[in-house]
Amino acid sequence: MIVHVRQAATSDLEQIVSFNIDLAKETEGRQLDRATLTAGVNSVLTDVAKGTYLVATDDENTVIGQLMITTEWSDWRNGMLWWLQSVYVQTSARRQGVFTALVNEVARLAALNPEVCGIRLYIEKDNQAARSTYEAAGFKAPGYDVMERLVS
Repeated sequence: MIVHVRQAATSDLEQIVSFNIDLAKETEGRQLDRATLTAGVNSVLTDVAKGTYLVATDDENTVIGQLMITTEWSDWRNGMLWWLQSVYVQTSARRQGVFTALVNEVARLAALNPEVCGIRLYIEKDNQAARSTYEAAGFKAPGYDVMERLVS
């Protein structure tokens, strides 16, 4: 299979929402609210300041994978960190180079931007399959744990 990667368009909205629902169920056992998720994905697709979705497609132009890039400024590095979020590959397309194609495109785009100093992602601590995939793509654990305090 040849994998193509492109920036997502608003026409990809429903597929991205579906993949994110599958991702939450698979990795966290969570059921996301479709209306909230749809509004959130649409916000990214219509405002690049919030992030950018990339999608992977097969030869029939069917979306088979996705990821979202968000940014964080690092004062310590005087550069931008790109965070990969909402990483998902359709079950039937796994182990066929889809994630590799997505992350290679992110690396290519990052190399074109002199402000970008690194690429990060986070994974569920017990998701060994994802950990193996990310390590094979050159990611390493930086020694940080993520903590959060949600407001609302």
